[in-house]
Amino acid sequence: MELLPYEDLLERVVSQTLELVDRGVITPIILIDGRAGSGKSTLAAKLQNEVFKQGESMPRIIHMDDLYEGWQGLSLGAEYLQRIILQPLLAKKNASWQEYNWELEQRDRWREFSGGTPLIVEGCGSLNQYTSAISNISIWLEVDEEIRRARWLERDGNTFDEYFDIWAAQELDFIAREKSPSLADYGLSSPAV
Repeated sequence: MELLPYEDLLERVVSQTLELVDRGVITPIILIDGRAGSGKSTLAAKLQNEVFKQGESMPRIIHMDDLYEGWQGLSLGAEYLQRIILQPLLAKKNASWQEYNWELEQRDRWREFSGGTPLIVEGCGSLNQYTSAISNISIWLEVDEEIRRARWLERDGNTFDEYFDIWAAQELDFIAREKSPSLADYGLSSPAV
């Protein structure tokens, strides 16, 4: 994994994404992984905007939060990404999936993506043994727990505070099993913004 400062990382990934498109890669796959509160969504949005500003079609972002099946669903979400979204895209088919509705505790709203633009998948579990082999660019964001917990509280208030430790335990299990950080092309040399 090559460690870069935040702005250099963003610049490198934008440049590499544009090169992939120029070389004819129809749907470059960019994975952004890390633990809760590490800045994945922020980096994904910045990457999407920067690629679009360079004249490319707006990249599609898929948030793992929309794929997890509740607070115990990290591994199921990763498997859902692989089976329902990435495998069809690799076969040059449309990917159709249902987002998970956290309030109703079930899948409901249908989404579709036919490829043709860069795909950014962000969330814990997006980078694993399977996805690392098929992605074009992969990023691991590592941030101290104190910062991550503060971001969690800032983003969600105390609404989901009771779930932080439950989720953290799943993250640790998944990371230990999949060795996600070691699969990444890039990481941050300083804390994420």
